[in-house]
Amino acid sequence: QVRVEESGGGVVQPGMSLRLACAASGRIDIMGAMGWFRQTPGKEREFVAAIAWNGDTTEYAPSVKGRFTVSSDSAKSTVYLQMNSLKPEDTAVYYCGVHRLGPFSDTWSYKLWGQGAQVTVSA
Repeated sequence: QVRVEESGGGVVQPGMSLRLACAASGRIDIMGAMGWFRQTPGKEREFVAAIAWNGDTTEYAPSVKGRFTVSSDSAKSTVYLQMNSLKPEDTAVYYCGVHRLGPFSDTWSYKLWGQGAQVTVSA
């Protein structure tokens, strides 16, 4: 059974950095790609970034491109989201998901989610 778990959330000031990790267990060989999404209360889950396990393909939301970097370590079965120059509007619960089929930016393309990690950017 495949499981994913996020870690690394916290509270930081604007302009600072934070790195999230998403550890996968189980049949990761059947996972073609992983995605990061975020969600704030009352809003839909929003695409942030995605990466193929072999690292050949990445995709970013325009709002984070140039500030966030997604990477993968297949040996550790872990995907990372390095977040730099954080802004208050980046505050959200961040989720990683296992991509199944379809566009990276679509939540319906993912079949499994972690429990989420809270990121708060505040002065």
